[in-house]
Amino acid sequence: MVVSRPTRPASWESRPVKHSHRASKPEWLKIRPLGGEALLRLKKDLRTKELFTVCEEARCPNLAECWNEGTATIMIMGGICTRGCRFCAVTTGNPGGILDANEPENTARAVAAMDAKYIVVTSVDRDDLPDSGAGHFAETIQAIRAFSPETLVEVLIGDLAGRLESLQTIVSARPDMLAHNVETTRRLSRRVRDKRATYEQSLELLRRVKELSPGLPTKSSIMVGLGETEDEVLETMDDLRSVGVDALTVGQYLRPSPKHLAVADYIPPEQFQHYEHMGLLKGFKYVASGPLVRSSYKAGSFHRLAQLGRQNAITATANPFRVLTGTASGRVKVSPSGEYDG
Repeated sequence: MVVSRPTRPASWESRPVKHSHRASKPEWLKIRPLGGEALLRLKKDLRTKELFTVCEEARCPNLAECWNEGTATIMIMGGICTRGCRFCAVTTGNPGGILDANEPENTARAVAAMDAKYIVVTSVDRDDLPDSGAGHFAETIQAIRAFSPETLVEVLIGDLAGRLESLQTIVSARPDMLAHNVETTRRLSRRVRDKRATYEQSLELLRRVKELSPGLPTKSSIMVGLGETEDEVLETMDDLRSVGVDALTVGQYLRPSPKHLAVADYIPPEQFQHYEHMGLLKGFKYVASGPLVRSSYKAGSFHRLAQLGRQNAITATANPFRVLTGTASGRVKVSPSGEYDG
């Protein structure tokens, strides 16, 4: 495969660039908001069913764009996370082991009402549960399949506290795509993530997925602008490919509030194009790389990988991703909702 290399800014070097977090955002992050009837209907339906979306909780800048296209990331198991990563806007606390037994069916009914072709199911971390919520994930996947057999289901999971049996529970439910985010580079991981979430444990989880189900497509995500170097980003790509990860997203870190980590640097669009190019050369089957790309941005764009994964599960054939590739410009039209601009 031949991939043309985009022009890179001459001033970009392989070192972290320090910028004040109070500096004005560059033009490529200044975008106009979108709304629409589909967005309002979906919000109302989710609230009626007492469901959360990570799109809202994490203040995703692409919420309106994705929702208006009928794609959403639904967050199960409530809105309280047992971990406290320094980049994340989701509320930290102790849910006290409480789970809504009706949530899997409610989620499935909401997905059916959306008539979604592709849905992402994720959750807060639930270290208060013996299985980290794996059983609840499995029930939700099965419920969506019962109500919407044609809908492709991606799960975006935490590290499950390293429990292999919990991972087996989720994999056995046969999602069409499994995502787990390393979030940042090896060097920055301890400063950026909760101390219980280690870089090595994330790689091990992704490796184990391929052991348990070789044909199940996997995806991970990297935030940039936290002070990493280009070499560190490329090293992270190599680490992810070494454990068989198929798809990658790369996006700009945006500070949710003054309490969170400051932005070290705003990465120019040309550098994101370079990361996309390098990711494809390193063997990822799909790379979405852009300033406002998030882990589940345009999740439906991964549908070919997920469809092949479903075929793999049915036919038990070898990995079918020999020639499948993709690109993503990262262009979006919706402004961040509630994002701190300091």
